[in-house]
Amino acid sequence: MENIIVGITGASGVIYAQRLLKILCKKEYNIHLILSDAAVQIIKHELGVNLQGNQPNLNEFIGCASDTIIYHSNTDIGTTIASSRYPVKTMVVVPCSTNTLCSIAHGISSNLIQRAASVTLKEGRKLILVPRETPLSPIHLDAMLKLSMIGTCILPAMPGFYHNPRTLDDQVDFVVAKILDIIGIHHCLVPEWQGEELFHTEDL
Repeated sequence: MENIIVGITGASGVIYAQRLLKILCKKEYNIHLILSDAAVQIIKHELGVNLQGNQPNLNEFIGCASDTIIYHSNTDIGTTIASSRYPVKTMVVVPCSTNTLCSIAHGISSNLIQRAASVTLKEGRKLILVPRETPLSPIHLDAMLKLSMIGTCILPAMPGFYHNPRTLDDQVDFVVAKILDIIGIHHCLVPEWQGEELFHTEDL
């Protein structure tokens, strides 16, 4: 099976990662999961799930059992996914803190999430960063531009409304659907846009 890396950092919006993992667990991929220390704190605060410890209870976090998730400590820079020789299809950092985003943009590899992202970039693989911070400073925007210019997909967690969301889950699925689209994974989270005539000729 192909390998996908999912990094979760200390930004608000860990529910996006939770939903993404639940979808990926049903697909035929090995999911390599990395949690930053700050992410563990945010998960406890926002979702009420305690993942502290060397072997966190991922089933409780994801909401289902899965044998396709491989957990890596963020301090383990000697693990498989830290090497460019290890085949990886895509890496997603969701949510991506601006600290992590700026570190990746400037080639800093002080932990496994940053190291794996650096390897993903240098090997020309697909890297998707999902920042949620707002507002954004010129430093953040400059880092995003720097990464975008070398092929990184900057996918801010900005839910849309044209699919007429009714619940929070609908809004979460909108962003997760965008991530899956970029990876190239089929899903049914959001209906395909069939087009709509928004203007009449007399209005033009």
